[in-house]
Amino acid sequence: MTHTPVILVDDHPLFRRGVAELLQDTDHFEVVAEFDGPAGVLEHIHRAAPELVLLDLQMPDSSGLDLLQQIKQFSVDIRVVMLTASDDPVHLMDALRIGADGYLLKDTAPDMMIERLNNVLEGHVGLDDDMLLLLREGLRQQGEPAETTATPAGANVVADERWYEVLTERERQTLIWISRGLSNKLIARELGISDSTVKVYVKSLLRKLNLHSRLELAAWVHNHPLPENETC
Repeated sequence: MTHTPVILVDDHPLFRRGVAELLQDTDHFEVVAEFDGPAGVLEHIHRAAPELVLLDLQMPDSSGLDLLQQIKQFSVDIRVVMLTASDDPVHLMDALRIGADGYLLKDTAPDMMIERLNNVLEGHVGLDDDMLLLLREGLRQQGEPAETTATPAGANVVADERWYEVLTERERQTLIWISRGLSNKLIARELGISDSTVKVYVKSLLRKLNLHSRLELAAWVHNHPLPENETC
């Protein structure tokens, strides 16, 4: 059986040991390196290019978000899941914008954690239900205009009840598949188009809906459902 190489980055040795033992017991994962902070992580990634990094958000004198950004700049193909005690919607939104492939709380049940990590490796969203609700709340708060701020022209597109009319048929289909957790590669297979074409549709969706990441797109559909006759 092929094992997925994993790097753990967390400043708590006891927690790292617990997560490492949990992953090893599944026979699906292999913890190849552990770090108590960002020092040395990038050098190891450059050498070994692991498939998955589990990264603490808050560490002494450092932010996991900075390391997340550096990892994604090196390779967007390396999956990075934030494993944190913070349920602050600002932290969640920041992590997703930078490129996190998942966001799990440290008190997530072991079986659920393994399930979510497997989902991430399959190209799906690595969020549990509580985090999805938190994401929706973050989007709602961002969508509330300040009392003294005038609404810019065109900004009401995402608030319009008929928002979906600004999308092309292909963009709507892409949005539906994103809401179901499919990666660009899987969406391309479903629609019979290339990965690069899907990327074009995703960028267009983000621009038209004034969002920042595919996870925000997924949450958008849950909050603003397409008409019932819209299918793939």
